[in-house]
Amino acid sequence: MKTRSPLRQAGSVTLWLVLAFLSLQFFFVGRIAVMAVLDPQSTSFQRSEAWRLATTGSLRWRQQWVPYHQISDSLKRAVIASEDGDFTNHGGVEWGAIEQAWQKNSRAEEQAARRAAQARPGQTVRSAKLVGGSTITQQLAKNLLLSGERTLLRKGQELVLTLALEAFLPKSRILEIYLNSVEWGEGVFGAEAAARHYFRKSAAQLNHWEAARLAVMLPRPRFFEKTPNSPYLSSRAGTIVARMGDSQVP
Repeated sequence: MKTRSPLRQAGSVTLWLVLAFLSLQFFFVGRIAVMAVLDPQSTSFQRSEAWRLATTGSLRWRQQWVPYHQISDSLKRAVIASEDGDFTNHGGVEWGAIEQAWQKNSRAEEQAARRAAQARPGQTVRSAKLVGGSTITQQLAKNLLLSGERTLLRKGQELVLTLALEAFLPKSRILEIYLNSVEWGEGVFGAEAAARHYFRKSAAQLNHWEAARLAVMLPRPRFFEKTPNSPYLSSRAGTIVARMGDSQVP
């Protein structure tokens, strides 16, 4: 009985890995194409959060999908002003913002390493505060279909999905899915749930100030849910209100 050489075995394994990778890409692209006409029932991030809450004994969950026209333009403008000012013009990725974020993160990690080296035994050392350069489309790609781990492979997959979202969906649909899926607090997902949770009104009724407050919460929703009177929230919301007039809504 002949045995295959190690080289041929390695080639077979590589071929199967490539085929598996391509199959995964076709699966992801197919899911995105379907979203042009069907609302996603949940996202990968939501499912992981549902599991986390279930395992901690919490049953609180708020989410209600509302169509694009039932979300106030104030919230659309506020989120664009806060998260992705050039949303309507770019192709899904802001390479300049990614480079700036990478440079800031490198400096922050170097400073954290110096603090750790200079720390006394037993002293708590503050970790590096990292920033992101992701567009709204990139954030949606990550939350829809990917895990929360931070690796180069996952980041590469995120870029592929971002380009697929931009190719198959109009900007208004991307923003609609994003606003209905994004986290706004512990077990609070989507604009309608957030509006009712924080302001006791529908997403269609949000005014400029309320919309800006919600937009500012997006990077750290669970933190700001617990600190609603944060001076930063008020200050940053004022800045977002001032910028909203320049935000283009798709």
